[in-house]
Amino acid sequence: MSHTDPALLVTLRADRAITVVRAPRIDDPSALCAALASGGIRAVEFTFTTPGVERIVAEAAAAASGHGALVGAGTVTDEAKAEAAIAAGARFIVTPGLHDGVAAICREAGIPFLLGALTPTEVMRAVEAGAAAVKIFPATLVGPGYLKDLGGPFPGVEFVPSGGLRADNAAAWVQAGALAVTAGSSVVSAATIEAADWDAITERAAEFRAAALRP
Repeated sequence: MSHTDPALLVTLRADRAITVVRAPRIDDPSALCAALASGGIRAVEFTFTTPGVERIVAEAAAAASGHGALVGAGTVTDEAKAEAAIAAGARFIVTPGLHDGVAAICREAGIPFLLGALTPTEVMRAVEAGAAAVKIFPATLVGPGYLKDLGGPFPGVEFVPSGGLRADNAAAWVQAGALAVTAGSSVVSAATIEAADWDAITERAAEFRAAALRP
């Protein structure tokens, strides 16, 4: 599908999980990434719903060799956000829906990207745009059975469901064919970030990843 940096797909295939972080404030993104990586989830998506996310991505990416995380940007809804995220050091880009302009910028920069999709038509458009994987969003609207059905006509497409996934349902999505599953507030909440409770985040990340890896 994509001829960009393979690190994202390699990481997702190994960990079976990615974390999306939404919080009004993130003072120590490097420590947060380290906590998640210690729990076994290395791909971390900081979203543009957080004020100053460019700084957050830059700080986390600069410390990547220390914490071992693969830092990306999410909720990228226009070309300006894509350019800003890449300039800050994002290793991957995630969108909530299809966006040809964002896809073009990522292709030119050699940055892997996940495009949001739900219907077969949207999946086809994401594949045509060169997405490294297709983000199925909102996953809670359809369920694992829907993803399994999508695998029939799209056997070579990598899917990453997002929205409402928890440790108690992660395995069902992987068994249905997901490359990886997205951990959100069940692993990283705004409250735990504000409290700098890194141990709790590591514990929840480990629980989520173990669930995703469960046969």
